[in-house]
Parts: sequence; structure tokens; C-alpha cells
Amino acid sequence: MFADTGYTIKIVSPDGGTLQADSYSDPEDASGYSVHDTISLAFKNDPDKMRLLVDTPASADVDPAEYDALFVVGGQGPMVTMIDDEAVHGFAAAFYEAGKVTSAVCHGTCILLKVRLANGDLLVKGKRWTGFADAEEQYAEQAIGQKIQPFWIETEARKIAETRFEVAGAMEEHAIRDGNLITGQQQVSARAAAQEVVAALS
Repeated sequence: MFADTGYTIKIVSPDGGTLQADSYSDPEDASGYSVHDTISLAFKNDPDKMRLLVDTPASADVDPAEYDALFVVGGQGPMVTMIDDEAVHGFAAAFYEAGKVTSAVCHGTCILLKVRLANGDLLVKGKRWTGFADAEEQYAEQAIGQKIQPFWIETEARKIAETRFEVAGAMEEHAIRDGNLITGQQQVSARAAAQEVVAALS
């Protein structure tokens, strides 16, 4: 959607370098967990897109002033690699405090449990937002017969005072825009979240 709207896309990673997908997010993984993810499969088979994953810049080397928006993607990985990464949290806070559209979708929303602004407040204080729902985590774990995530976003979000975490039905498209913060519930909501970003930038 961003490319079709005319935006230039830069893929950035916490530490920089070449990226590797986590197995559950790979539609060709033997687990079959994401076998129906034809969008990711098309990405994997597009050499130009795959080149975006090689030699990515580290978030610490990116100046938010040079960009219009931040879109934190999901997949299973962020629940392990980003949840306690203070550099990633600071990166998101820098975008938000610079007045930039700051968005996250699916499990990428987990960082919002810990992103703090310069005044010490959580970014989500006083905000409406969404992320992967407990019902969806339960469905995923039952589908493959094992525990997947170290924690559930909705469970943790509901422990935070002065924020409004809202979910729709399991695997229903659901995105929320609250000022410059935009969130999408799960992978089904990626397009809706992207539409909100484009609308905000317009």
C-alpha cells in the first residue's frame, strides 16, 4: 500500500544487517503455521523486495526527521527480539515525539507495552490502541498444540492504568488511530493500519 501510494520504503532493523524471518512467519516453513500467507510468499519470490532485507540500517543510525512515518511490523519475532530492546523503544518514542505518524501492527505492537516518552510516561498513556488479542493467541496455540509466545499482549496491556486497549473478534480486521498513534490488531489488520497511516499523512 505504501509503495502504491508513492512512498519510498526503508526497512530498518534493531541491529542492522541482513534479516532472517522467524520460522513461524515463513510460509514455506515445515511447520505449516503460515502456509496460507500468500503475501509473504510473494515477497519471498520478488528479488527486489528481498534485497530490502540485506544490509539493513540499524535503528540507531536513522534520523526520524528524514521520514514521514514509522510502521513496526509483526510476526512472531518482536515478542522475543523487541520487547525488552530499549533502543527500539527509544526509536519509536523519537518518531512519536517528533510529531511523526507512529504505527505498529500484530505482534509489533508489543513494544507499546514498554515505550516511554521523555517525561517517563508510557506512549500509550491516555491512548486507544490494539494489538494481537488473547483469543487469537489461544487459537494459534490450540492449532499447533504448543505454547508459542512468552506472554500475551492483551493480558499485559490490561494491566496498564490510563490506557484503552481494544480488540475486535478473533482475526477480524481492526485498526485504531488515536492522534499520531496507529495500531492494527493482527496480520489481517495490516492493510487497515496502512490505510490509516496514509490517511494521517494526507
